[in-house]
Amino acid sequence: MNDIRRSILWVIFGFSLILLWDRWQIHRGHPATFFPSSTPRPAATAPAEGVPSGAADVPQPSVGSAASPGAVPATAAPAARQRYVVRTDVLELTFDSEGATLAGARLLRHAAETGKALRQSFTPLQLLVDDGRRVYVAQSGLIGEGGRPAPTHKTPMRLISPAASGPIELADGQERLELVFESDPVEGLVLRKRIALQRGSYVLDVQHEVVNQGEAEARVRPYQQLLRDGLKAGSETPFYSTFTGPAVYSHEGKYQKIEFADLDKGRADFQRQARDGWVAMVQHYFFSAWLLPEGVERENYARKVDNLYAVGQIGPELTLAPGATQTSAARLVVGPQEEKVLERLAPGLELVKDYGWLTILAKPLYWLLEKIHGLVGNWGWAIVLLVVLIKAAFYWLNASAYRSMAKMKAISPRLMEMRERLKDKPQLLQQEMLQLYREEKVNPLGGCLPILIQIPVFIALYWVLLASVEMRNAPWIGWIDDLSSPDPYYVLPLVMTLTTVVQTALNPLPPDPLQAKLMWLMPLVFSVMFFFFPAGLVLYWIVNNVLTIAQQAYINHTMGVPLKFNLPKFK
Repeated sequence: MNDIRRSILWVIFGFSLILLWDRWQIHRGHPATFFPSSTPRPAATAPAEGVPSGAADVPQPSVGSAASPGAVPATAAPAARQRYVVRTDVLELTFDSEGATLAGARLLRHAAETGKALRQSFTPLQLLVDDGRRVYVAQSGLIGEGGRPAPTHKTPMRLISPAASGPIELADGQERLELVFESDPVEGLVLRKRIALQRGSYVLDVQHEVVNQGEAEARVRPYQQLLRDGLKAGSETPFYSTFTGPAVYSHEGKYQKIEFADLDKGRADFQRQARDGWVAMVQHYFFSAWLLPEGVERENYARKVDNLYAVGQIGPELTLAPGATQTSAARLVVGPQEEKVLERLAPGLELVKDYGWLTILAKPLYWLLEKIHGLVGNWGWAIVLLVVLIKAAFYWLNASAYRSMAKMKAISPRLMEMRERLKDKPQLLQQEMLQLYREEKVNPLGGCLPILIQIPVFIALYWVLLASVEMRNAPWIGWIDDLSSPDPYYVLPLVMTLTTVVQTALNPLPPDPLQAKLMWLMPLVFSVMFFFFPAGLVLYWIVNNVLTIAQQAYINHTMGVPLKFNLPKFK
């Protein structure tokens, strides 16, 4: 009875440490490690009804820049705001006449619902939005030199091409669609935005054309930014969390994620001056990003504006003589994190699909998973075959570990007898145990090292399955119609728990009764989390467990070790 109490206390103690660590992480402004909250952050609530969306001032260049922040131009009688809907085969975009802001983006090939909800209806996923409750928009404009007014993302603009009274659509057989927005003169400066869309593409080619209709020279700097609230994606559970927030990439600074909490406290650290790279807003499976051409000087910035968060780039200065026109090009990407597509768009852009610190292992695993999917045409079976290939690659390493476990299992009765006989003589017990290990040529730790070597590979595969948008609404068999959602009937988690119990029973019990009980309790506690995990991740663990059981049973048989379950005595 005392042993059971000690076991329970050990489990409670372990969970207490986990909870304390999570609270410490939150206290330091970091996300919780084990049980991150999926509830909205208080500091990131959407603006109230009636508050103008995107109410961010023009971004301010750092001290020493040639330009200073421009002012939002005042207009005596601003024209009524209009919204223009544009459709291609993959996107439905909504442009606001205020600054020609991209105020809405629906991904027509990705459903808002997942799992069982998708059977009821298909609603395209809304990524960018500005509806009074949520704000996530893409903006651009100009910063005037020395505080001179210039067209910004708050300046009214009108659509001058194409002429349309309703939704604008990419017609059948049409490969390219161009929109042209133009502002009225602001202190003699006119901003014309040319936005080109391509069939099958999530990329918007944006050209800022600046015309100086005034009588004096003008200097401006173009900027592009993404503005959003701090609400996280809804595809998380209490047991795992993915990053949501701004990200900056440059060759010098590499991929740098910026936590909302760091912007709250004004302590975000990232590469501010660069000649390459991009800025992005990242969430689970999807993202948006502004890309300037390689070699163009830019100043990256990220900041909190009221209760919203902005990340953007300020381009190089443009000098315009009276009557002159200057252009500045950029690309806006709004869509899913499809790794192969992102690799072709810009260096490092595939990093928005966040594999964490095991990227070096995760990328080749994804490549192999994609190749297998190309052969079998089903992501569930691709997961099964990938785990089989990995287990085959580690077969001899695993065999060494399982042989060591089999030897330990064979001498386990002698160890238990020895422990009972010498329980009052711990020093002599230790000596005789070491003598037995030498005689039987058994290394008690021989089963650990080969398994530890494989852990990074399986953690990397875990992140591949968690981060890949291809798993979203991907069916496997029968009732599993979405590998990115939990099993609706909990069949896979129950099978996972069963295989974990069998695998644990095949291992030799530690001589210490308390350790033996903990060895059984911890896998069972760990299995509880899998009831909330995506089905694809649970499938991966089941296949790994089944193959481990099969290999361990085979090695035990070849070594003449009886196949029996080792159960601790709970008393």
